[in-house]
Amino acid sequence: MQNKIASPDELIATILQGIENVKGHDTILLDLREIENTVCDYFIICNGTSNTQVNAIVGSIQKTVSKAIHDKPWHIEGQDNAEWVLMDYINIVVHVFQKHVREFYDIEGLWGDAKFTKIDNSIN
Repeated sequence: MQNKIASPDELIATILQGIENVKGHDTILLDLREIENTVCDYFIICNGTSNTQVNAIVGSIQKTVSKAIHDKPWHIEGQDNAEWVLMDYINIVVHVFQKHVREFYDIEGLWGDAKFTKIDNSIN
């Protein structure tokens, strides 16, 4: 029996749940589909307060996605220092930063033409 392939919306929702499970901060979804020559359709960007929390967010995303929709990232980089971890789910790329590194690289500013959706995960 073959696994059902998750829709992009399903994968996005599951990734966001993984971020929320460990209280990731300032989560933004960038829709890149209207921009020419992009490497993926969506970026999900969030940050943690320390390298420990960044790694916890990455682990939570992996666990949540694996359990809910039986998918795993094609590639992950940056886990060694956990200042900026990139998780590549092919059409969706997740960037998990420490706050100061996120501010320095300003990914949102580089992709200013994208449609931004701020995810309200600041309730708790």
